[in-house]
Amino acid sequence: MPIPDTIAIDGPSAAGKSTIGELLARELHYLYFDTGVMYRAVTWVALQRGIDIADEEKVTALAREACINISQPTVDDGRQYTVFVNGQDVTWDLRRKEVDLNVSPVSAYPGVRAELTWQQRRIGQQGKVVMVGRDIGTVVLPDAALKVYLDASVEARARRRYLENIQRGQACQFDDILRDMRRRDRIDSERDTAPLRPASDAVIVDTTNLSVEQVMALVRRLVAERDP
Repeated sequence: MPIPDTIAIDGPSAAGKSTIGELLARELHYLYFDTGVMYRAVTWVALQRGIDIADEEKVTALAREACINISQPTVDDGRQYTVFVNGQDVTWDLRRKEVDLNVSPVSAYPGVRAELTWQQRRIGQQGKVVMVGRDIGTVVLPDAALKVYLDASVEARARRRYLENIQRGQACQFDDILRDMRRRDRIDSERDTAPLRPASDAVIVDTTNLSVEQVMALVRRLVAERDP
């Protein structure tokens, strides 16, 4: 049976998008592309250069000039991909707390989204891709053959992020992560440009009480049932 040529997976932070997207892409021998890392990369560069995140014009100009490349993992340290910004490996830097706290405003800027969306769409239109983000099914690939929206309670998602940080040796507090996640959910959902929401034809999967294996089983069935 033919399988969908383009698969869009959207949802809020720590709903399981990256884990499921990577596993599915590997099974299908598709490209795995987490578009969120591009917004994180712009945020990281802005912070490194001391650019005020509130300065939309400068941040947008940065998105236009920064050279962002994503490749298969170059180091065996648990990463899902390697992110280069201007030739520098910044993969784990993009997961720092200061990036978490500032990426939502950056991703809400229309100019930044315009600069990065056309790059994402160009990659997606090549086919055989599992693309993960917050506006893939609604904006980047509105004609994707299969759209999945993963969701979970904010408490469950904060717990997952907390455990991830602990496993990486990063000091953190659950309450801080929960507060920051609620803040980001609000910003992502209320922004004027490409707000976080399921596409009208997306299949919504609540992962709150599901294991990775259970979510994968559901997604595999969706892939098998979907006529591209």
